[in-house]
Amino acid sequence: MAKVRVIEVHENIFNTNNQEADALRKRLKDKKVTMINVMSSPGSGKTTLLSHVINEIKEDYKVGVMDVDIETSLDAQKDLTGVPSIQIHNGGLCHIDAEMTTRAIDEFGVDDFDLLFLENIGNLVCPAEFDTGAHKNMMILSVPEGDDKPLKYPLMFSVCDLVIISKIDTLDYFDFDIDQAKVNILNLNPNAKIICLSAKTGEGMNEFIQWIKENKNN
Repeated sequence: MAKVRVIEVHENIFNTNNQEADALRKRLKDKKVTMINVMSSPGSGKTTLLSHVINEIKEDYKVGVMDVDIETSLDAQKDLTGVPSIQIHNGGLCHIDAEMTTRAIDEFGVDDFDLLFLENIGNLVCPAEFDTGAHKNMMILSVPEGDDKPLKYPLMFSVCDLVIISKIDTLDYFDFDIDQAKVNILNLNPNAKIICLSAKTGEGMNEFIQWIKENKNN
């Protein structure tokens, strides 16, 4: 019988990234800049939702947008807010980490902003694994995706401070149980704030804006 060696690795494999994330968070906080990391599946409506909310708050805050994409710059081109934005190409990876975010911020600069949105890659797995240095994590769960997504992708819902259930104007057309979705989310993350919202009708948008205001520089 072949000998089996067991090697115990006690150091967190994400330790270096976590240290870089903490350093970036402190750097931004010292500049009085708040960064919000926005995650979701492809097609959830991230860009549309951010465009709506930024247009509502851009008179109150100096806003910047960093859009992460594997290759294209389509989301940045679709920006209808008129605020400064930068496209981050991550070389085909399924995530962005703190080191990539830091390099992007070095290029973008922070002196002209007090609120940054990091529009992460459309993916419910990899982005949840890497601390980007953001002060707050939020994710968007759209009604067409189904209320079982928290059960299938628990880490994503566990790391988020805010979960937006979006496209609620389509509830009549999809088998989506909002109450069950909330139970599934809170079972994973009792501290999560949940907002039900429609960018199309504006329902829930004021609550989202209030959350942003409450968490600015917190």
